[in-house]
Amino acid sequence: MLTITGRPTRLCDGWTRRDVLRIGAIGVGGLTLPGLLRAEQAQGRSNRHKAVIMIYMCGAPSHQDMYDLKMDAPAEIRGEFRPIATNVPGIEICEHLPGLARNMDKCVPLRSVYGSPNGAHDSFICYTGRPVQNQPAGGWPSIGSAVSRLQGPTNPAVPPFVGLSPDTRHPPYGSPGLPGFLGVSHAAFRPSGPSRQDMVLNGIDADRLGDRKQLLTAFDRLRRDIDASGTLEGMDSITRQAFDILTSSRLVDALDVSQEPAEVRERYGKGDAKNYGDGAPRNLEHFLMARRLVEAGARVVTLNFGRWDFHSNNFGGLKNTHLPQFDQGLSALIEDLYERGLADDVTVCAWGEFGRTPRINANGGRDHWPRVGGGLLAGGGMRTGQVIGATDRLGSDIADRPVHFGEVLATLYHNLGIDVEQTTLPDLSGRPQYLVDDGYRPLGEVG
Repeated sequence: MLTITGRPTRLCDGWTRRDVLRIGAIGVGGLTLPGLLRAEQAQGRSNRHKAVIMIYMCGAPSHQDMYDLKMDAPAEIRGEFRPIATNVPGIEICEHLPGLARNMDKCVPLRSVYGSPNGAHDSFICYTGRPVQNQPAGGWPSIGSAVSRLQGPTNPAVPPFVGLSPDTRHPPYGSPGLPGFLGVSHAAFRPSGPSRQDMVLNGIDADRLGDRKQLLTAFDRLRRDIDASGTLEGMDSITRQAFDILTSSRLVDALDVSQEPAEVRERYGKGDAKNYGDGAPRNLEHFLMARRLVEAGARVVTLNFGRWDFHSNNFGGLKNTHLPQFDQGLSALIEDLYERGLADDVTVCAWGEFGRTPRINANGGRDHWPRVGGGLLAGGGMRTGQVIGATDRLGSDIADRPVHFGEVLATLYHNLGIDVEQTTLPDLSGRPQYLVDDGYRPLGEVG
């Protein structure tokens, strides 16, 4: 925790927005994010970079009720939803996803995702492409942490990896940072989670922050006070990042969706900021915030959405609480990226950790089904408007083109400009580790 003595005031938790913006004004003259981006453009500096936005759908959505409806199956498998046509001839999806249907030319539904080893709830495989079992010392890093290590920040005031996922009552639904063997300095920056406790300014007011030498002196004092616990190097990195963030309004502005025009905010909607059961919120402002963050310089932004573990009342839960809001947020994000010229640079991935049982149970729900699940990709300069993979008539087994989680992660790395066949990261013993397991390569269909 970064603590500076003096008047106790908290960034994000306790600081007023006026205080934070006054701090930011020290470094950038009070410019808002749009102003910063316009200024960079006027100076001939490009803020374009490759980025990934990953939406983790807590609890695993039912693939056969979203992108892979089985109308030829018996009623106890088919369910009550009906397909609708999309703007790509031959591709149909659920009737409760009209926004995605009109943007299907920009999307790639995945109908044959596999790789979950045991059907246990955990976002780990979505963020790493690997099962949670048999990890090296320190653990596998998530894609955001790996990218943080490999590519670093595009702007010192914006962390390369931002995790918007708040804590949940079922901790694996949150999976906040997953730095693994890369260490704390490459964990996600979490403006809606515990990282708000990582930078506590117990005592420097905005006027005193204006004296950068005084601030650096305070940080140096902090550094001397830290014991040699093995995290000193990581804490040094966090200290530098804290200073960069505190002396620029860029990150604060990116997180402030109120700066967007009213029509943009209305397109995304608000959703519900409260956690759904033991899962995540259905916070539609996080979709907009993710777009603003990648524009500001973040390379990887992760968020979690809802709780899709409908062992009972599957169809009521989907059509009344989840599908309409998910459809609004995700379709708004995809449209926005295209309209703002970011579609070639930003890849969107939305998925859960496995699929759901073909047969509807006695409580009207679907249970865990690790044999096959689904997902959706968009943007990233990919060849979109196509479906990859297929399941059998009942949606129980893969019938064509199995897609492993590792292949999807390899595709995301590829879209970021990282070669998974050549790139390695040293683990705690110094041994080089590849970013995905051997044999998994980027999806050839979208390249």
